[in-house]
Formats: sequence, C-alpha cells, structure tokens
Amino acid sequence: MNDTLTAIEGIRVGHAALPGALSGCTVILPVGGATAGVDVRGGAPATCGTDTLNPLNLVHEVHGVFFAGGSAYGMNVADGINGYLRERNMGFETGHGPVPIVVGAMIFDLDMNGSDRFPDASLGREACAAAGSEPVAQGCVGAGLGATVGKIHGLERAMKSGLGSSCIRGASGLKVAAMMVVNAFGNIVDPALNATVAGCRESSDSLQLVDADLEMRRLSRLRGFPDGKHTIVGAVVTNAKLTKRELTKVAQMAHDGLARTVVPAHTLYDGDTIFALSHGDIETVEVTVVGALAAQAAAEAVLKAVRAAEPAGGLPAHRNLLGS
Repeated sequence: MNDTLTAIEGIRVGHAALPGALSGCTVILPVGGATAGVDVRGGAPATCGTDTLNPLNLVHEVHGVFFAGGSAYGMNVADGINGYLRERNMGFETGHGPVPIVVGAMIFDLDMNGSDRFPDASLGREACAAAGSEPVAQGCVGAGLGATVGKIHGLERAMKSGLGSSCIRGASGLKVAAMMVVNAFGNIVDPALNATVAGCRESSDSLQLVDADLEMRRLSRLRGFPDGKHTIVGAVVTNAKLTKRELTKVAQMAHDGLARTVVPAHTLYDGDTIFALSHGDIETVEVTVVGALAAQAAAEAVLKAVRAAEPAGGLPAHRNLLGS
C-alpha cells in the first residue's frame, strides 16, 4: 500500500540529482492544479512565490511545488518547471494564455555539495519529466541529497538526513499526506520512543548523540557556523476540499509535527516552511481534523527521512547507530 504523498489521487512527484554532487531537487505536480496555502516559521527562509499564497491575494491555485538544494541559487529550478508546465498549457488563465503558478523552498546544502554547481532550470525540467504516481522514493534523493541534521556544534558533528513522506488515512475516505526535506539545525527525536534517532554527536568520530535539550541549557551562544544553514521544508496534501484560508491553517498546524520531532525547532538558523495543498472533493471533514492529521503526517515524514538516509559526505546516518 502506498503510504506516501502520491497516495493522494492526482499527485505526482519527481526527483532529480545534480550529477556528481550531493544536491538535487524534488517537484510536486498536482494534475490540474491544487488550491494551496503556506506557513513559514523558521528565521532564515529561502522561498519562492509564498506571497502569492497569502489568503488576501488573488491567485488561490498552484500548478507546481518544488524543493531544492543550493540555498537561494536553487530558485532557478522554478524556471524549468515553469517552462515544462507552459508547454503543456497549464497555469492561471490571464487572457493571454496560461501562466503557471510555481512555488517552492530551498535548503542550504552548499557545505555538502562542494561542486560549485547548483540545481537549475534543467534539473527542474528533469524532475518534472520523472514525476509519477508511484510511491515517493525516500532518503538521500532529490532535494534531500545534501540534507543533514544535528548541527548544534557544526557540520563536523552532524549526521546525514534526507527526504521522507507519509500518508495518514482518516474517516470518510480522508487522506492527509506529507513530504519533508529534513535539513534541521536540531536533533531528530521519535516521540513514541522518547529517543533521539539522529543529530549532533559527542565528537566527529563518535556515534553517541548529545541531548539537545541539555545542550541548549548549557550554552549561551552558538558557534562554528554562519546563520541560515538549516531548514526543514515540505508539503502536506489532502483530498479534502479546502479553501486557501483553510489551507493556511492546515499549514500552520502541520508545523506541530516539526515541534514534536525536532529539538530545537523553528530556530533563527532554520528556514522551516510548509505548503498545504487541497486536491480532492471530500467536503465532510472540517479543517481542524485535517490540520491535526497533517501534524501527524509531517512528524512521520521527518522520522522516515532520517531512517531512510544513507551515510554520505563523511557523515554517518541513523542506520550506523543500529550497527547496520
């Protein structure tokens, strides 16, 4: 059974990798477009098109959502998606032809990339061409290729992370799914186990993890990195029929999933951004139920991202902690 974002009918996801580098992009293409909202909580966001999704503004629908490495350089991915959609006459009708509405967010993976090349328009097109409805590939793929977690004491003591996706099924046929690119400053905690599953290590050659809460009590200042090198970005998608205003609330509530699994979350150094999309016609479920399930799906996606990750760039992954 598909328990990822593409369990929502009409949602297609595609990944693309920058050749020879730990960076890439991931694209969500909702067939026919999707009503959308967004909520940005981190203090160092790198985003594209988020003002469009303000409930006060005209356009309520998006035709593509992307996540990319490369920090602000990754914004060029949007050009490729725009071109791909324009060639297929998909977009907001202007009277002069359709204009695709593409939104997205980037993570900082320049320290892992090291190639002086970044996700660009051609990579965006490649991800669009690869988009399909099969279960979403997870771990070190697409935008998650250069993702890391646990940078309280800098990258040298961090761990490898990636991209994860999950789907929650509710009453009356409701589905709420999430896809998260996990590049957090903080540690990743499984609330069901009350245990840290990935994060900052005691030293660069250790597999013992520090307690992030205790570290934050001990420290008064953070050292070893410039601002804005971290971020969790992602999307939640539901088959409930919701308005842009209601989806903005769903995006807000979905951030609870980050608060449950990332310690600390929403810091000055993170660019945490979650988009919320409606692609379906179920009208019997209220927005609070969708938001609550969105938080559950986001939390599951975060945990799946670190558990699916593989060691890379000299950093261990969760599977190393298990001795596998």
